[in-house]
Amino acid sequence: MEEKKLDLNSIIGFVLIFGILIWIMYQNQPSEKEIAAEKAKKELVAKQEAQAKADKAKTAVAPTAVTPGDTVQLAQLQKTLGGFAYSAALPSAKEAFTTIENEKIKLKIANKGGYIVEATLKEFKKFEKNSGQLVELIKDNNAHLNIQLQTVDNRTLNTKDLFFEPTLEKIGADQVLSMRLKAGANEFLEYKYVLKPNDYLVGFDVRSQGLNKVLNSAKPLDLQWDLKTYRNEKSISYENRYAEIYYEHEDGKINYAGLGKHEEETVDKVSFIAYKQHFFTSILVTDKPFETTKLESTNLVNDEKIDTVFTKQFKANVPLAFSNGEIDYKMQWYFGPADYKVLKSYDKNFQKIIPLGWGIFGWINKLIFVPLFGFLSSTIGLSLGIAIIIFTIIIKLAMSPITYKSFLSQAKMKVLRPDIAELGEKFKKDPMKKQQETMKLYNKAGVNPMAGCIPALIQLPFMYASFQFFPAAFELRQKGFLWADDLSSFDSVVKLPFHIPLYGDHISLFPILAAIAIFFYMKMTSGDQQMAAPQQEGMPDMAKMMKIMIYVSPLMMLIFFNSYGAGLSLYNFISNLITIGIMFVIKNYIVDSDKIHAQIQENKQREPKKPSKFQQRIQEVMEQQEAAKKNQNKKK
Repeated sequence: MEEKKLDLNSIIGFVLIFGILIWIMYQNQPSEKEIAAEKAKKELVAKQEAQAKADKAKTAVAPTAVTPGDTVQLAQLQKTLGGFAYSAALPSAKEAFTTIENEKIKLKIANKGGYIVEATLKEFKKFEKNSGQLVELIKDNNAHLNIQLQTVDNRTLNTKDLFFEPTLEKIGADQVLSMRLKAGANEFLEYKYVLKPNDYLVGFDVRSQGLNKVLNSAKPLDLQWDLKTYRNEKSISYENRYAEIYYEHEDGKINYAGLGKHEEETVDKVSFIAYKQHFFTSILVTDKPFETTKLESTNLVNDEKIDTVFTKQFKANVPLAFSNGEIDYKMQWYFGPADYKVLKSYDKNFQKIIPLGWGIFGWINKLIFVPLFGFLSSTIGLSLGIAIIIFTIIIKLAMSPITYKSFLSQAKMKVLRPDIAELGEKFKKDPMKKQQETMKLYNKAGVNPMAGCIPALIQLPFMYASFQFFPAAFELRQKGFLWADDLSSFDSVVKLPFHIPLYGDHISLFPILAAIAIFFYMKMTSGDQQMAAPQQEGMPDMAKMMKIMIYVSPLMMLIFFNSYGAGLSLYNFISNLITIGIMFVIKNYIVDSDKIHAQIQENKQREPKKPSKFQQRIQEVMEQQEAAKKNQNKKK
């Protein structure tokens, strides 16, 4: 029989198609002039927005301290602020700030608005390990917290424009900051911040006292929380991929608000809202769920060459319901790392915002990958690169019996191939009869054609789980191994003077090694797979498809993993290397083709085994189809 080969015309066709795709993507790139024009346009828009904000600030209420006897100025403030003119007349009605901090975070709270204007994480550097720049989740007006107040005299006021009076005290080891927006000596809206030692969680109570005659309590107050997330990692596109809004329903279920250019969603009974970046997160959690929450997410990275500062714009609008004419909510802020172990330690379901995969993939990560890798990296204290290698060896050795089963099934099918080919020739004009006789042959020889697929299917969830685990592993952030200075980002060894579509402007080495390993693994196994799976009439030529995949798979690894974290590429490289070794040992020292052949011949002489229910069902379907075909021929 003539061997089917990938002819020269097919090769030329694939090369031309790939070349055309690359050319189209390259032509669609913006020119340097277009990039410069876009950048200038954005700078102009930013200046205009800044000017508009400045003009608004000039026209907005900006009260200054009023002396007790200055009744004229107090009367003027009352015209615009009503009862809250009292707060504007206090000495604290000025641009001033109060700082609270512990070993982990530093928070700066403004008198104007009473909200956090700076949140700095003291243990983490941005971009790279020795950058000298701390991770700042909030700074330079990238975040706002505002409550829209509706008064009984039909005024609409915004807390972000009003001055709060700060009072800082220490209760035990805790720092307690009270920010009060006053309508009288004992009438106020209060934000209370409580910071404990060595903690990322900040208590945040919102309550009112004596405002039942000042505020219109007919409908809830609107709390608005906005955050424009700063870039903190080396690759803005990779970081942006994992920046999204998560929220928890009161029943404990976690969901997210989408990853499109602009997403809006309204949800009910929300217990917490998390503005998650790749490795850091800001979370607002409440003791009593918000009735309805409107969430917005806007992607700010349209061109990673130009948009290099921010990743996403997040917005949330939640109602604060009155109870007996007053507001009383006990909430908390979390400003810290998106580290699975740290988040889980708070016992508030925060760890569920880490995207470890759904269903079985998530269970594999939570029950196997997370504890095993945590043990290797923390308990034993190994280098993170060595931990990945040992982690991969353990996983692959645990899966080796499945690999053996798969290869054994392929070897059995390979032995039967001549008999199957003979049946194909004998019944080439009757495909249904050929299928029936093939199934009989399998049953008589004691071979299950599905036995090779099932082990492979068992391994797939572990492979997919690794694609979820490594990008989410906070432990890898800014940890180096060999030439990679950060296993959570790409391991660039060459910086290119140009940008290649889908690939990037650098060359990473671990994806190249992983691609080479995949190539040799597929080269090693494709021959056996082709021999094990004879060509079926009306079906695609699997031999030709396998030959194509030998080259396509490594190419995809090179393209798509070039900007992925080096830890994932290292895992894939070691994983395929170990699999090649295991397959070599099984093929040359464990599985004996002559013994398999002799065993199958012996099985063929015995009484055929009772077919499984699945085989019986297939046989019945074939017989029904055969009977229907004969009836149809008789009618003709």
